[in-house]
Amino acid sequence: MTPIVEVRNATKEYRGVPAVKDVSFTLHRGEVHAVLGENGAGKSTLTKMIAGVVQPTAGEIWIDGEKAELDTPSEALKRGIAMVYQETSLVPSLTVAQNIYLTDDKRFHRLRGIYIAGQQFLQSLNFHVDPTAMVAGLGAGQKQMVEIARAVHHNAQVIIFDEPTATLTPEEKHQFFSLVARLKQRGVSIIFISHALEEALAIADRITVMRDGEHVVTDVTAAFDREKIVRAMVGRTLTGELYGSYRERAPRPAGTKVLSVQNLSMGNVVRNTSFSVFAGQITGVFGLIGSGRTEVAKVVAGVLKRDLFHGGQVRLNGRSVRYRVPRPAVRDGIIYVTEDRKVEGFFETMSIAENIYLAALAGAQTKSATVSVSEMRALAKEWIAALNVKAINADARVIELSGGNQQKIVVAKALVQKPKLVIFDEPTRGVDVGAIAEIHQLINRLADEGIAVMVISSYLPEILQLSDRILVCRQGRIVEEFEGHRADEETIMYAAVH
Repeated sequence: MTPIVEVRNATKEYRGVPAVKDVSFTLHRGEVHAVLGENGAGKSTLTKMIAGVVQPTAGEIWIDGEKAELDTPSEALKRGIAMVYQETSLVPSLTVAQNIYLTDDKRFHRLRGIYIAGQQFLQSLNFHVDPTAMVAGLGAGQKQMVEIARAVHHNAQVIIFDEPTATLTPEEKHQFFSLVARLKQRGVSIIFISHALEEALAIADRITVMRDGEHVVTDVTAAFDREKIVRAMVGRTLTGELYGSYRERAPRPAGTKVLSVQNLSMGNVVRNTSFSVFAGQITGVFGLIGSGRTEVAKVVAGVLKRDLFHGGQVRLNGRSVRYRVPRPAVRDGIIYVTEDRKVEGFFETMSIAENIYLAALAGAQTKSATVSVSEMRALAKEWIAALNVKAINADARVIELSGGNQQKIVVAKALVQKPKLVIFDEPTRGVDVGAIAEIHQLINRLADEGIAVMVISSYLPEILQLSDRILVCRQGRIVEEFEGHRADEETIMYAAVH
């Protein structure tokens, strides 16, 4: 059987450095093919070549047995190939329906018509999104649904999904997997890129693993398990290193009380919450979405303001503080590492060196009184080596990096400011297993050095593995506290929902 898509010995170089090296890949009709690998392994580059976003430096792409020159995404779309990107490519100033039917000239001017058609189409997909809503006002999960709906609307024969479930709730994920099953029945071929290995094992027919821009293995899904995939991705097993042995490790003793929060309130989101954070310990914070975890952290870091009257008290090293903006909090040693790296974490069009140096300037951690290019480069080189950032050099723009390496830059920006308290909000979201292990090691090292660390995470195994103390948040309050090595998933989840 002729593959619907075949990549033959493809190489893609950026500034002479290969992102993909001599990779061959096949996709059969009506197949779900998962492409897995660490951040920077070349997964997105490979699929972008198939989607016409980038052109291969060497090698060929064949579609339905014919050699194809895909110079633009629109040419790929004409050949029946659509891509749903990890970072949405919607027009924020248009409505949901207008985005779906953007390329349909006939319908575009008949708003009532496209709203009715959009309503029916979204309902047929089981996507609960208002077709008249402005895209700018949608959450990340709903934007992802609109992206998926737009790809399906084009009646593409090949749909490439790049991390489609990263921002979806469990219910939305279930709907997405049902959609994939329906598309497969219609004979649509799907390439599925994900860091969630369990999802790939559940829905894929075949799995391809890449490492460092090279093809490692392709086989039917039945030939894989989680352990085998991880070994192929990183060259070693990481199961125990990631989430294996939290009960065996002794909790770190509490040092001096760095942060004390009493009766903190902010509208209806944070309500009379109290807790403490100690030096040399990792304090894990768990709660369901909407429980107020992130808002509490942002109030402490000066990103959000607590209520003016009866807003409670925040004490740092015994001193009462009230931050209205983050800058004085940064100067006092409180660093908040955001969960939304794309919007809040870095300047994407600036280089790695510029991003890290700006953070050092903000924290008054530079040696020179003026902006020093040599100091900037030296600082960037130091942090690239320390965090094992995979980049061509320090002058590479952050937007050119993979998601995991972008996250490392966000972490570098935080640590260059020599903090006394670091708040990590979802530090491993959208990050591969290799980078997760590196970030976990870093967090543990910070606590071992005597720094107070808070980790907010929605993933219970991560909270259990890292935390010396665990705080459970519900409806804007801290409702329970556990010793890390004595807690279990069931107990914590019960506290979070009851």
